Amino acid sequence: MKVYLFAVVLLTSVTLSAEQLSLEAIYSDAGLSGPRLRSPKFSPDSKLITFLKGRPEDAKRYDLWAHDVASGKQYRLVNADDLHSGDEELSDEEKARRERMRFQGSGIVSYQWNEKGTALLFPLAGDLYYFDLEKHEARKLTDTEGFELDAKFSKDGKKVSFIRDQDIFILDLNSGEEKALTFDGEGPIKNGMAEFVIQEEINRFTGYWWGPDNKQIAFIRVDESEVSEIQRNEIYADRIEIIKQRYPYTGETNATSKLGIIEIESGNIRWLDLGDETDFYIPWVNWSKRADLLTYQWQSRDQQTLELRGVNTKTGKTRVITADTSDTWINLHKDLRFLKTNNSILWSSERTGFRHLYLITGDKTTALTRGDWQVNSVASVDEKNGWVYFTGWLKDPTERHLYRVNLDGRNAANPKQISKRPGWHGVTVSKNSQHYFDSYSNVNQPTQVSLHQADGKLVTYLLENRLDENHPLTSHRDNWIDPTFGTITAEEGTELHFTYIKPTTPKPGNGYPAIVYVYGGPLVGQQVRNAWSGTNLWAQYMANRGYVIFKLDNRGTYNRGKAFEDVLYKKFGEIELQDQITGVNWLKKQPWVDGSRIGIYGFSYGGYMTLMAMFRAAGTFVAGVAGAPVTDYRSYDTHYTERYLSTPQKNPNGYDASAVFPYTEGLKGDLLLYHGMADDNVLFVNTTKLIKQLQDQGKVFEFMAYPGSKHSFNNKALLHRAKTIDHFFDRTIGKEH
Repeated sequence: MKVYLFAVVLLTSVTLSAEQLSLEAIYSDAGLSGPRLRSPKFSPDSKLITFLKGRPEDAKRYDLWAHDVASGKQYRLVNADDLHSGDEELSDEEKARRERMRFQGSGIVSYQWNEKGTALLFPLAGDLYYFDLEKHEARKLTDTEGFELDAKFSKDGKKVSFIRDQDIFILDLNSGEEKALTFDGEGPIKNGMAEFVIQEEINRFTGYWWGPDNKQIAFIRVDESEVSEIQRNEIYADRIEIIKQRYPYTGETNATSKLGIIEIESGNIRWLDLGDETDFYIPWVNWSKRADLLTYQWQSRDQQTLELRGVNTKTGKTRVITADTSDTWINLHKDLRFLKTNNSILWSSERTGFRHLYLITGDKTTALTRGDWQVNSVASVDEKNGWVYFTGWLKDPTERHLYRVNLDGRNAANPKQISKRPGWHGVTVSKNSQHYFDSYSNVNQPTQVSLHQADGKLVTYLLENRLDENHPLTSHRDNWIDPTFGTITAEEGTELHFTYIKPTTPKPGNGYPAIVYVYGGPLVGQQVRNAWSGTNLWAQYMANRGYVIFKLDNRGTYNRGKAFEDVLYKKFGEIELQDQITGVNWLKKQPWVDGSRIGIYGFSYGGYMTLMAMFRAAGTFVAGVAGAPVTDYRSYDTHYTERYLSTPQKNPNGYDASAVFPYTEGLKGDLLLYHGMADDNVLFVNTTKLIKQLQDQGKVFEFMAYPGSKHSFNNKALLHRAKTIDHFFDRTIGKEH
């Protein structure tokens, strides 16, 4: 077993009187991460960058701001309070959308540019507003009792579309006339919308798309009639709301989808032939640059086939442009781009075991990237100069950088790295490919947003978030502990990345207690990143109080290649736990760790991992905190669960082995459970079923419920949760035995 270590140091250091980190400061509305900036976008002419910015006095109340690329001037475009102040009554659909986006806030929370870059469109308090850039004024487009969702400009900017009461409407910006394009939206029928499982698991929050000729709209009609309608009790402090929710349990019936094209002028709908199979997913729909070619991604129910299909909208003829198959599953992506040159298509695939980019021209496919490293996503295509910009990693999966390669595939194995600062880069490139803005952070630097030339040269900061004497984090600098990163090479040769924070206080006689912070699951599971995250401050707080905080990315987590992920196929909770134990065994060998005082904490999949650790590895972990855990994957949804476990009908043994219930007799240490009592993702029944079994077995444990909390928590609940976890570990592993 080989171990490699490296430390990450703070970029900026200032000397002020140190303050002890407090949970109240960490979970205050302002927080210690500095100012917030959301949804930055280049204007179509690349002259402006617009973004949403929270206020100093209310970080979750957003206004619309702009940054002039040429002058560097930054100014507020729209003050949300000028248009609507006071409470905002959201529709149930909008509440659910925001929960699935994990978004909390008010004011202007989203916006769209028109294609000419002369106007912006945004929702506020259930109505729509149009902002004229030249006049610098906003006008209200709708004023109805209904709630307008998912508003978009037509390509020529003359019309606005939106969803109201589960139907698609358009509004003429000159006349103000509204026109309904669909009429049967009601109950289980949704036009132009995405159902629960598509929003939650695929992150598609729209269901309609304007054609490039302004004469057509492609849309999906969803029918949830056959989806199980569960009755879910949302328990609040002063009431219980009974919610009926269409929730497709794994192995059960999904919603059915039809893909159609509406002719705007006549209102006629042409339904496309999607094939003989009726049980499938449509992850994404994209118009090409031509009005006669519509594409959609078709994914089989078992998620082992993904096809990019093209439809000739004049003839209705469909062809498969490219396809991927897998013996396990296929990860989805949004890397499709249409090029003017030779009508080529840019696509990404994991067919070699790592995600890479491909150029498809007719029947010819050219690899633009290759190697044992990972493309994360396409950032931009610069056809004029023959470049593709993308994010990913070439040498170190704990970092994400911006790269570029030639469109002809010349430097496929050796892309040029554009971003320079060590850490995690989230990049958007301007339409003219001359600039990009970079949402950057590292483990010691909260997110900064900066503007760069295409070669990486810094132009200016939109949000510097500099750790100077005015930053809320600065007074805690002397108590800050630089995290250490390393790798363990397991006996079978798999390299596992880990990171830890070790206290600087005098070591107790037998060493510090340690807490393993775990997620462990696929797709969004990577925890060991040189990036700022929500757990950074909590980890620093606990380390300041004498705990080692340790994270390890077990096999099954995303961003290490498909073979690294595929070990989870058809069974959860075994390989992941083995790897976490490998990490703990390394931890126990360190002279500064007390191996008899090791705890584990995780939320969601991490909560599930905590339970598996406490039930199946009690000798390794003596205390655990499990938040909102899935306890039986038969109680989770189709798209996520079947991707990894197939269906309960086809893989009953895998489902049995992946549930926590067969192992509860193994609990010997201290266990704390918590769950939001209005969770619509990991349903509360997951925890209540476990509570009942533990009680029946006479197992003593602790439990904390959060009235009104869904899968995400507001800051008050987060503060109480942190205090509860703090006190639990103090009582269980905080003192030497």
